[in-house]
Amino acid sequence: MSQTLSSRTLSLPSHSAGLGAASLAPDVKGPCGAVDSSELLRGNKTVEIQHNGLIYRLQATRLGKLILTK
Repeated sequence: MSQTLSSRTLSLPSHSAGLGAASLAPDVKGPCGAVDSSELLRGNKTVEIQHNGLIYRLQATRLGKLILTK
């Protein structure tokens, strides 16, 4: 069984940019600014996240867990 994985790069400003969580995502809920993983993945199995000049890969597993790698 062969699967094609699609990956995208998501760039978010660092904390030093002075932007609050509300400006990152209008659908942020709760006091801790939690974002649902489906909003990040948007139907993909993986997404690349750029943070402080480095690329990280967030991957959803078949068991529904998340793996973040550098």
